[in-house]
Amino acid sequence: MAAHCCFSPSNRHNRFPFPCRSGRGSTTLSPPIAALSFVPRSPPPARSRLCRMRRKLRALSSSGENSSAPVISGKPPVQSNPVVRLTYLEGNSWLWDVEGLNILVDPVLVGNLDFGIPWLYSAAKKTLKKLRLEDLPEVDCLLITQSLDDHCHVNTLRPLSKMRPDLWVIATPNAESILNPMFRNVTYLEPGQSSELEGGNGTKLIIRATAGPVLGPPWQRPENGYIIAFGENHGILYYEPHCVYNQSLVQNFQADIIITPVIRQLLPFFTLVSGQEDAVNLGKLLQAKFIVAMQNGDLDSNGILTNIIKTDGTVESFKVTLWWMLEIIQ
Repeated sequence: MAAHCCFSPSNRHNRFPFPCRSGRGSTTLSPPIAALSFVPRSPPPARSRLCRMRRKLRALSSSGENSSAPVISGKPPVQSNPVVRLTYLEGNSWLWDVEGLNILVDPVLVGNLDFGIPWLYSAAKKTLKKLRLEDLPEVDCLLITQSLDDHCHVNTLRPLSKMRPDLWVIATPNAESILNPMFRNVTYLEPGQSSELEGGNGTKLIIRATAGPVLGPPWQRPENGYIIAFGENHGILYYEPHCVYNQSLVQNFQADIIITPVIRQLLPFFTLVSGQEDAVNLGKLLQAKFIVAMQNGDLDSNGILTNIIKTDGTVESFKVTLWWMLEIIQ
């Protein structure tokens, strides 16, 4: 199933205990940060429309403890505390509903992820194998963090652009040569730049780009992370799919929710995806209340690279590091 969670962040100066959920049950973390991991393990639903999955399949894992959607909040939602619904589509793909405004992030929904070289690497979703573009609800914005195929997936974006050629796209300038031939309404943000997004329901969000990893020579511009803000001062959500960030830039902002990998993915002599202590430090820098621990390497994969990529750390070891940091703060 698609992992799903609903948040109503409270005032960031208040502190509450929040539940922590993973694929194997739940724990309670102390304030100011809680960690949640999205580990979809159940078979895909028979009715594949995502809006139906949201109503029918509300569990974060296959434990069956609770069939209702977990609402993680310190107090009931009010207008100043926007409601955020996160739906994990596996890999780096997400659907975010922020106050009714739907943001599709790094979608890989058509065919496998293979970078055009399937003998080297090819990966498929484990649970959402039947999910199609047509199953998505109406999307207000497409958000692209990086220019490589696992984020800017041409096999998905080409049919999406035919369905919605005027869809508003916000992306890294590194993806300009890929996106310009397909979409008519693209805003490219350099790290530090921002754009205002307004939905048909009147919701206005600020999307601010931050610096992500450099995937190429040192002089190449970095890829993007993003901070989604409700007004100028209320940072709702931060996302960067490699847990790579510019500390001097990030520390100037705040975000209630952080979506980040916490398990490192390593190639020989190169860290492909960071996590663990870096994810804990990110939460501290952004004064986060929730850390959503995504497992973007958890795919059905094959090819030469599958045997070369190694992992370091677990969600549980991340929680231990997080506990240790909280003890120091308190």
